[in-house]
Amino acid sequence: MLKRIEAYYDAVPRSSARAEEFGPLTLFVREGEGWPFYARPASGHEGEVPVAAVERVRARQRELGVPEAFEWVAETAPGLRAAVEASGLTVHEHPLMVLEGAPPAVPEPEGVAVRMVDAGDPGLESAVAAPYAAFGFPPEPGTAERTAARITAGLTRLAAAFESGTEGGSALAAGQHQPVGGVSEVVGVGTVPAARRRGLGLAVTAALVADARARGAELVFLSASDADVARLYGRLGFRTVATALVAEPGPEAEA
Repeated sequence: MLKRIEAYYDAVPRSSARAEEFGPLTLFVREGEGWPFYARPASGHEGEVPVAAVERVRARQRELGVPEAFEWVAETAPGLRAAVEASGLTVHEHPLMVLEGAPPAVPEPEGVAVRMVDAGDPGLESAVAAPYAAFGFPPEPGTAERTAARITAGLTRLAAAFESGTEGGSALAAGQHQPVGGVSEVVGVGTVPAARRRGLGLAVTAALVADARARGAELVFLSASDADVARLYGRLGFRTVATALVAEPGPEAEA
């Protein structure tokens, strides 16, 4: 299962980024506008990673003007964390969770309609913006258009919660799953601050899971932000199988 997730992590950025190889590491560099990618272990690499390799990647990221970010799974690349920390980056841990069996039905919160949003949906722009509002910053210009293109190409599926009876109103919560073959990851689920504590994130996640299963995904997974959020996803049938790690400069480096 973890090998399939590793293959997915290597494949999914390639639809919109080029891969630059640095020995045991691969740096994904976005082609065109959009959210920048990260570096991760090269496909198939399971051994130690020299600190020098991490520092070469970081130098290239600085040259490109992109975040000095690394993402990987602790259990499949145990040799990377020490090198990343030795280079001065801070590592954050997140529960990596896999859906087991059929998820239980989740009733829609009162007064809310959850639906899949296609490229021509009048609620597309607000559905794309909702997770950004949840995390406290606006989307970059063109994000809705790029998301629409990915939906059309079958690379992204978008679900959102709207007040019942509205077609083009503002989304209260939204999220995506990104299918590659028989695997899909649920990502970017967020609820606007004014609509929190209504179960909207869970309802959106349930819709994404149902859509992924209906489209043939045998393996559906996600990374929870912390243990409390992981317990919520557990109500949908997700269980923790590993630890997703994200490394980036600490606050002192950004000051």
